Amino acid sequence: MSHQTAKSAYKNLAERINQFPQGAPPSETLYKILAILFSEKEAKIVAKLPIKPFTVKRAAQILKMEKLKVEKILDRLAERAILLDSQDQGVKKYILPPPMAGFFEFSLMRTRNDINQELLAELYYQYLNVEEDFIKELFFATKTKLGRVYVNEEVLSKDNLVHILDYEKASHIIKTAEHIGISTCYCRHKMHHLDQACAAPLDICMTFNNTADSLIRHDHARRVESSECLELLAQAYESGLVQCGENVREKPTFICNCCGCCCEALLAAKKFGNLHPVETTNYLPQLNYESCINCDKCLDACPIDAITKNNNQIKIDQDICLGCGVCVRSCPTKALSLQRRQQEIITPVNSIHRAVLMAIEKGKLANLIFENQAFASHRAMAAIVSAILKLPPIKQIMATKQMKSRYLEKIISKIN
Repeated sequence: MSHQTAKSAYKNLAERINQFPQGAPPSETLYKILAILFSEKEAKIVAKLPIKPFTVKRAAQILKMEKLKVEKILDRLAERAILLDSQDQGVKKYILPPPMAGFFEFSLMRTRNDINQELLAELYYQYLNVEEDFIKELFFATKTKLGRVYVNEEVLSKDNLVHILDYEKASHIIKTAEHIGISTCYCRHKMHHLDQACAAPLDICMTFNNTADSLIRHDHARRVESSECLELLAQAYESGLVQCGENVREKPTFICNCCGCCCEALLAAKKFGNLHPVETTNYLPQLNYESCINCDKCLDACPIDAITKNNNQIKIDQDICLGCGVCVRSCPTKALSLQRRQQEIITPVNSIHRAVLMAIEKGKLANLIFENQAFASHRAMAAIVSAILKLPPIKQIMATKQMKSRYLEKIISKIN
């Protein structure tokens, strides 16, 4: 009976996670993962908490518990990077991040003795790399992507450097971040426990702003200045790593430095081709065949096998290419160069904008707005409505239907 009760607690937690646009398909493996990360009691508690930011007071109301007791529970979860905590206008708030990029990764972003990281790595591999339902849900369930690729700035021409937008540059994200945290790469740490890790740098995972601040305070990341982070970015370039970050223009929470053998996103790109698990850059490599010496270095450098050779001639599959520029860096004769794509890639403004887009595309907008009064405040609701008003007319109509809101319908009709 106790086994059934425990399983029920983790099922309820999984259902809670899946109310948000980015979820985690239920499976026996998922329940085993959650059982390592959460005690049965914690699973029951977190299953009742809002997905979006909440205060101790709100949590105590929901759980019908004393505020002091609730705060201790929430702080213990934040110490283990299950929850993230931050200050919002002087008020402490907590948030349950999604599994990825979120508490799955946080559990392997440092060496820990409080959980069995080897077993956890094996379960992650089973859930992500063998069962695949989670990966398909994470990367392909919506047109709007969770992550996007940053171009390798060092290989851009002077003309491209003049015209590149700030939000397209990893260096700009680093220079303007309020907080910067450096942690162990989750992907390569996971593969290390499976004896499949590569030799790429390990302590090079970058988090920013409130996410970084919470991880730093609870010793899941070390605080660095922008100068050191820029040095790590240069090291990532030298190691042929691809920069994948949150798919937003303003204040992204992370940039991963990804290899083609360990990184979930790049492995998915190899396997599923032009479905693009992460959004591409606004660039594509062009090859000057007269300068090409057929050294094959670009084939070896491409992390997703978008470059092939046929009849002794190099071919770049532009439908698959991420536009990262790693191949350009590898070319000894400078036969490769990056050119701006004809069609510009549209990037969501911020995390709320991205979440609204993903929620509309998955039919979960009502969950995002009304879930456990997560957006009960006027300020939060205004942010959601503002994000909706930035959408194309078709998606505005979809949003109105999902919300069944006359209020929103009137606002949209006046704007348009």
